[in-house]
Amino acid sequence: MTPRDDLGSPVPVPARVRRVVSLVPSLTDAVAATAPGLLVGATDWCSHPEGLDVARVRGTKNPDVARVIALAPDLVVANEEENRVPDLDALRAAGVPVWVTVVRTLDDALASLRRMLVTAMGLPEPDWLRAAAAAWRDLPAPEPRPAVIPVWRKPWMVAGRDTFAGDLLLRLGVRNLFAGHPERYPRIPLPELLAADPALVVLPDEPYRFTAEDGPGFFPGVPAALVSGRHLTWYGPSLAEAPGVLSDALRAAVPFAGD
Repeated sequence: MTPRDDLGSPVPVPARVRRVVSLVPSLTDAVAATAPGLLVGATDWCSHPEGLDVARVRGTKNPDVARVIALAPDLVVANEEENRVPDLDALRAAGVPVWVTVVRTLDDALASLRRMLVTAMGLPEPDWLRAAAAAWRDLPAPEPRPAVIPVWRKPWMVAGRDTFAGDLLLRLGVRNLFAGHPERYPRIPLPELLAADPALVVLPDEPYRFTAEDGPGFFPGVPAALVSGRHLTWYGPSLAEAPGVLSDALRAAVPFAGD
């Protein structure tokens, strides 16, 4: 039977997948860690694994479609949030099979990765995927701290409803104050963020690179956790170490002291 991706769309994957182009950093990391010889192309933003030596095809939002086609992939892996429908449709029109992932929660991520790697590509289930599932199993359930989770600063944008980051943080005792917002990544002016009375602000280093000098100072008196965006927003091999890395960063959260 023709396998179906996370959108439920049939994808005409060849019996043996030999060449893969990834349009998402998380998926690049996942494919490279599982079967590095398959990956022939990735975006300019694909930074892991370190030293990745494949053709680069520009960004997630503006891939060089012609270059992707020229790489003659058996499969292109993409994400419905990260990639644009017209780019994916152009690849399909050229006869390139495109597998689209949809991830909103940790459970989504684990199931999606297994489906892509095992069902679509015919690979054995990787050890890192089993390790990731085990790492998040049976975590302690601390009393949730209400928090805001900015993802951009100019303008201010935060994680809203149905986000992967929000689901991970909730499992670690952080309750997103904007989880009930109708938008997934709403623009919220800073005064409204402060008025929400957060007990914590979580500041990842991607997509906007928040740092100790650019972020905590906007939330005076509120403990600020500077966290690894790769561990908070990527779904791939980093999931196995993410609970420990994120928990350490959350425990280290302190209010901004000022000058």
